[in-house]
Amino acid sequence: MRISKRVSISAVALGFAACAADGNPGAAALSGGQTCQSIRADLNGLDSKGVPALVERQNAGKKLSKSQKAQADLYNRLLNDYLGARCHV
Repeated sequence: MRISKRVSISAVALGFAACAADGNPGAAALSGGQTCQSIRADLNGLDSKGVPALVERQNAGKKLSKSQKAQADLYNRLLNDYLGARCHV
C-alpha cells in the first residue's frame, strides 16, 4: 500500500509541476465513456493487485513478463488520463 501511495503522490506532483510549467493548459477530455469515478475504480482494482509495485520495477529498468508489462502500462495510462482530466482536483 505504501508503494501505491508513493506512486500516486509522485504522479500528482508531476502533474502539478507540468501544469505550472505550461501555464495551466486546462483539463483534458475523457474518452470512451470514461469518468473520473470509473478510472479511479480501475486504479483501485489495479492497486489491490499490486500493480504499482510492477510500475516501480518497470521504472527501475527491471524485467517484467508480458502480462506484468501490460498491467503496468495500463496503470500508467489510466493514471495519465486521471491526472490529465484533473480528476484529482
